[in-house]
Formats: sequence, C-alpha cells, structure tokens
Amino acid sequence: MFKFLKDVVAGSGSGLKDFPYTIGEPHASAWGSWAHHRGASKDDGSPVSIFSLSGSNPQDRHLVAGRNGVKRLRTVRHPNILSFLHSTEAEVPDGPAVKHTIYIVTEPVTPLAEKIKELNLGGTQRDEYFAWGLHQISKAVSFLNNDCKLVHGNVCLASVVVTQTLDWKLHAFDVLSEFDANNEAAGSPVLQFEWLVGNQYKPMELTKSDWASIRKSPPWAIDSWGLGCLIYELFSGGKLTRTEDLRNIASIPKSLLPDYQKLLSSTPSRRMNPSKLIDNSEFFQNKLVETIQFMEVLNLKDSVEKDSFFRKLPNIAEQLPREIVLKKLLPVLASALEFGSAAAPALTVLLKMGSWLPADQFSAKVLPTIVKLFASNDRAIRVSLLQHIDQFGESLAAQTVDEQVFPHIATGFSDTSSFLRELTLKSMLVLAPKLSQRTISGSLLKYLSKLQVDEEPAIRTNTTILLGNISNYMNDGTRKRVLINAFTVRALRDTFPPARAAGIMALSVTSSYYEMTEVATRILPNIVVLTFDPDSDVRTKAFQATDQFLQIAKQHHEKLNSGDNRAAESTGVQLKPGNTGLLGWAMSSITQKGRPSDDGPVSTANASNSQVSASPSATSDAHSAPIAYAPSTSNSLDQTAPALSSSSVDGWGELENDNQGENGSDNEGWDDVDPFEEKSPPSLLSNIQAAQKRPVVQLKQPIPSSSRSNPPMAPKAEDDALWGPMAAPAPKGASKSADKKPPVSHNDADDLWGSIAAPQPKSSGRPSKPAAANSDDLWGAIAAPPPATKARPLASSGRGRGTKPAPKLGAQRIGRTSSTGM
Repeated sequence: MFKFLKDVVAGSGSGLKDFPYTIGEPHASAWGSWAHHRGASKDDGSPVSIFSLSGSNPQDRHLVAGRNGVKRLRTVRHPNILSFLHSTEAEVPDGPAVKHTIYIVTEPVTPLAEKIKELNLGGTQRDEYFAWGLHQISKAVSFLNNDCKLVHGNVCLASVVVTQTLDWKLHAFDVLSEFDANNEAAGSPVLQFEWLVGNQYKPMELTKSDWASIRKSPPWAIDSWGLGCLIYELFSGGKLTRTEDLRNIASIPKSLLPDYQKLLSSTPSRRMNPSKLIDNSEFFQNKLVETIQFMEVLNLKDSVEKDSFFRKLPNIAEQLPREIVLKKLLPVLASALEFGSAAAPALTVLLKMGSWLPADQFSAKVLPTIVKLFASNDRAIRVSLLQHIDQFGESLAAQTVDEQVFPHIATGFSDTSSFLRELTLKSMLVLAPKLSQRTISGSLLKYLSKLQVDEEPAIRTNTTILLGNISNYMNDGTRKRVLINAFTVRALRDTFPPARAAGIMALSVTSSYYEMTEVATRILPNIVVLTFDPDSDVRTKAFQATDQFLQIAKQHHEKLNSGDNRAAESTGVQLKPGNTGLLGWAMSSITQKGRPSDDGPVSTANASNSQVSASPSATSDAHSAPIAYAPSTSNSLDQTAPALSSSSVDGWGELENDNQGENGSDNEGWDDVDPFEEKSPPSLLSNIQAAQKRPVVQLKQPIPSSSRSNPPMAPKAEDDALWGPMAAPAPKGASKSADKKPPVSHNDADDLWGSIAAPQPKSSGRPSKPAAANSDDLWGAIAAPPPATKARPLASSGRGRGTKPAPKLGAQRIGRTSSTGM
C-alpha cells in the first residue's frame, strides 16, 4: 500500500520543498489523529484546507489507515463528499527525530462544531439550517451505502465539515471499507480499521465484533446508527460521551423524533435507510430546504414555475438566516443568472441580497455576474438591469463601464421599444461620469442627438435634461459645439411644453459655460420669445432665466466698467429657487399600453392648455416631484416640429463629420443647425404705443381705371385716425392703372406696422364691384377687398338667372365655322 501511494502521489518522500501550498494556522478540532490546517495555494493564493497525519515510522498503523483514507477520498466523488485536490507524504524533521507525515489538500472547509458556534443560530433558523445539513449528509451516506456498497463506519459530528457556501460535506474516510455481504460465514472483519471508531459511536453488533450479523444486515445499518449519533450531537450541543446518552430525546425536534428512533433501532435490519430519511422525513420540509432544492434543479423548471418562485423569493429571503442567504443562496442565484437558467425577476432578488453585503464583497460576488448580464439578448434582463442601475452603477469601475458595459447598453438607444429607449437614456445619468471623453464625444452624443428628435415627447424632454446634467463631463470644445444648439434650436422650439421648459432649465444650469457674446446674441433672444408662451410653466421659467442671464450681462458690464478684462471668463450666477429641479427627470409618460400623441401640430393661440399628473409607471428623481404635461394644442410661436423620421441626417448632424458648416470648421455636426435668427413678431402693445406717438398718416385708396368697378367710398377723417395705419392696401387691377402705386407718406418707412402688413394680393382680372361702404362703419376701411380672377366674378357661378354656365373642365371642341358663337 505504501509503495502504491509512493507511485501515485507526486512529490512523495521528497519533503515539503516542492509542496505547492502554504500551511497556515490549525483549527481547534479535527477528526481522529488528523490535524486540520488552513492553507493557501502558492500559485494564486486561493484558500485551501490541509489535513496532516504524522507517525514515527512508515508502518505506523495510523499512517496505514491514513493512506486508506487518501485512496478513498481520491476515488470517491460526490457533491456532498469533501473535494480532494492534492496529497503527498514527506519526512519532516522533529528535533533529533524524523516524522513521516501524510498531507491531504482539499477545498477550504471548517469543522462543523466551529461553524455552528460561529453562526450562533437559534430557534427556527437553527432547525432549518440543521435540516439542510442533515439532508446533505444523508445523501452522502446513501450514496456510499446504496450506490457504492461502501460503509463509512464513523459518521459523527467530527467527520462533517462545512464549506464557504455553508454546505455540509462528509470526510474522514480512514475506516471506509467495502461491504462484503456474499461471504456471510467468513469471520474476517468488515471494517479493517474499526479500532479508530470510538466506542460511544459503535452499535451493539460492532461493539461485539459480530461480523456475521453485520454481513447479514443491510449495508446502511452501521452508518444509519452513525446518523443517529450525529443528530444527537447537533441538537444536544455537545459531544457524545456514552452510548446510553442517545436515549435522552429531550432536545430532539418532534418532527424528527420518529426518524431518530428508527435510525437507532437495536435490530440492524430494522434501521431506516438514509434514502428513505431523505424522501419521507417531515423535518426536511421547510422553506430553506425547499428553496435550495428548487434552485439546484432550476434548469428543469418551466418559466411559470420560475416566475412564481422568484417573485416569492424576496420575502422568503427576509425570513432565512442572513449568513445562509449570502453564502449559499446568493452564489447559486448568481450562477443561475449567468448561465441563463434564471428569469429576469431573479435579478431583483440578486440585487436585494447583494445590498446586504459589504462594498468589497459586493464587487467580488455580484458585479462580475451583472457585467456579464449586460451582454444578454433577453430584453427582460436588459430592462431589469436598467431599472436597477442606480443600485450598482456607482460600484462599477470606469474601465469596465467604458469597455464592457456601454457597448451593450448603447444598443438600447435605437431599440424599437420606447420604454427601453427611455430607460437607456436615464441610465446615462449614472454611467456618464465613468465614460471616457472619446466615448462621450464619439458615441454618446450621437445617440442623444437622435433621441432629441424622437417621436416620444417624454424622451425628447429627458434627453435635454440629461444633456444639462452631464455637461460638466464634456470638454470645453464639445460643450461649445453642442449645448447651445441642443437647447435653443431644438428644445426651445419643441411643440411639447415640458420640452421647452427643460431647454430653459438646461440653459440656466449650464450658464457658466457660455461666453457673453453667446448669451447676448443666441440665448437671450430665444428665451425672451418664450415669455409669452401659451404654457404658464414655460413662461415662468422663461422669466426666471431672462432675469438670470440679464444679471450675467449686468455683471459683465460692471466688470468692463471697472477695467476687469477677465469678465468673460465666468458668466454663471447663483440659480434661483425655481430652477433647482433640473436634476430630476421632467416626466415619463411612456407606458406599455400606448404613447400619448401630444406633439401634434400647433393650432391657434386661443386653445387651452391642460395639465395632468404623470402616469403611475413614471420614474422620477428623488429631488423633485415631476409633472407630466398634456399636449399643448396652442402655440402662437413659429415653432419647428421635431422630425420623426430616423434618417441619418438629424438636427445635430453626424458627430464624425468634421467638415459640415458654412465655414468648414470642425464642428462635429452640431453647427449645421441654423441659429434662431428669424425675426419674431414685435409685441402688439409696444408697437401700438409707438404708433400712437407718431403722426397719423391717411392712406388714400387707389382708383382703378376699369369702368365696370366703382371706387370704394373713402372713410372719414376720424376713421383714418383710428384705423388708417393698419388698413390693408387695395388690390391691384389688371388694367394699365394697376401699375400705379398708391401715394405713400414721407414717413412711411417709420411705420411700425409696415413690416408685418399683409402683402397685396395679385390679380390678373378685373376687380369685382365692391359693396357701398357705410361712412359710419369703422371697419369699412380695413375690410379685405374681394378677390379678383381672370374670368367673371364668383357671383356668376351659373346658378342664378341670366348667367352663363361655367366652362367645363378638360379638352373642348372649339367651333371655328361661325363667328356668331354657339
């Protein structure tokens, strides 16, 4: 036997110089004569357990039994049996003498007695954990007895160890032997090393060495007795010292007591088979055992069972021992998610369990699984990740986000689901600080450019808010090219009122990034227009922003007067209380039932604006209580409706195109959006006041030369004083007199209404006869002239008497044979 181990064990007899593990501190207890040490691998530092057994000479009977244990542990593999890694035998100097020592390296484990003290469980939680452990040891014993026809011989508290995931495993195979039932008459011992077993753990037939009776008994007879001893030691809290103590059943749970008595039956043939204990014991029917068993066969369950299980798991996890949840359930759940056997609701449970871990353990145990899940094609998994990104986003490393996470998240920007696009957009608030400048300028802004013309108004609004929030992560050149175009040309012209309000807020929050020239020529003109916006919230924010930027201009003026040439370096001022809500998402009106059609065409300015609260599914930031506004059906502004097509050329242009723009400058496609330079209609009140201060000029009506039309009656002088400046000019006739222009006053160029006066309609026919004007009618002077056509007036439509039918459309035969007509 010794020669066999010498041959199969690498490095045996060569000392510990080639031993690839470091031996650490010993545990307080171990089975038999073995010593249990903590250890670590010299290669990667991973933890291991090292068991050592020493003897004075190679033929020491303890060493002989130990070699049997090494051989059995190498060859027997089961999930509930200690995993073997390495073994060696060496001569170790011990003073003047030399000891022969066997080393076994296994997975890192702790003696069960120590782990029970460490967990310090009580009540129902203790019983549930003991039930799970006994369930595992019973499966290991059943495997040895029923499948392998082996007898362990010494199942007890000392022969059980606990892994890092709190699983119980059976070891101490020194006594392990084959069960030879065929040779019933033989008197040779079944257990060659039965002398290693303490007398308190031996059943009556083993104490008497009645090998014939043992051979007639079932293979599990001895180990079933051992299971009874293990149960007693677990619940009594102490080591078994006498066999008679097994009759003390005060500490045994009532649900386990019938099985306990069957395991310790005085008749070997009547002892319970461990397999029946696993299947039939009422003690094993609890939440912890059922939960772990379900998760171990998760890939065999259908989707309905999985969904039902994972929706109940958060409440169950609250009731289970916290250490067991974190060390046992969490790794199993992470593995199930990583390999695709768990459904999307499992991610919520994983993050909840992960929140109970310290930050370093969360990064080591949970984050690697989450990073792998971002590559999943399951839309439900992606949605769940984005919905909970605030729980783990801060823990992600910047390099991991930039290289592994963002490329997968970016696919959501162009997803067909508006709900997923919005979640992807909001996730950037957490991830943007961890992105490199290359990713922000080259990828992220291109996606945001498309989202700002998205068909969903909520997405357009939140895109503007996101740009305002992440502006401090852009470099100066990117901010100069992007922000003003994004906020003024797009957001302030959006047909959705909250989008315009978001543009105003974004400009206010980013005011420190603009030069004074930009404030005066591009920002203030666009904001002032919104001070008479149909929506009251937009007007309020417009006035606040106007005050803010005027304060900036005033500070700039004062600094210039004081000779401070650095006035343009800082333009920001303290925000007003009304502008402190930008960090919160403005709204989220996207639901799975449908989307609101609230970015329709702009109608008259008399339509009313309605406000409705955000939908229950809306997500918002904790800093504000966002309001979702109903579509504004009125707008007196000439606003540009957002483009709904997904063409490659959007409002900002492609970021990678560096040659766009009038001057061919490096604008990253942002400067292809023309600034808002069109003239807005002047205020009615200011123009009327200005007109009242100027002399009133009486406009004379032109007299057409046609004899068929009568000139309209000239209005009175007092009428001219009231309505003359805004009277519409008379239409031009088709005769020669149509080329004549009406008399114009010498100060007509100063007329404030001239720039917005309606153009004179062109006519090629003769004007129809106007109705006689009443001299007392103040509206007669500004009445619109009747339209003129090439044919006769519309009065001769063919319906009255004495009228000629209207000519038919299409090709007509023209009679040229007679000059008298039809």
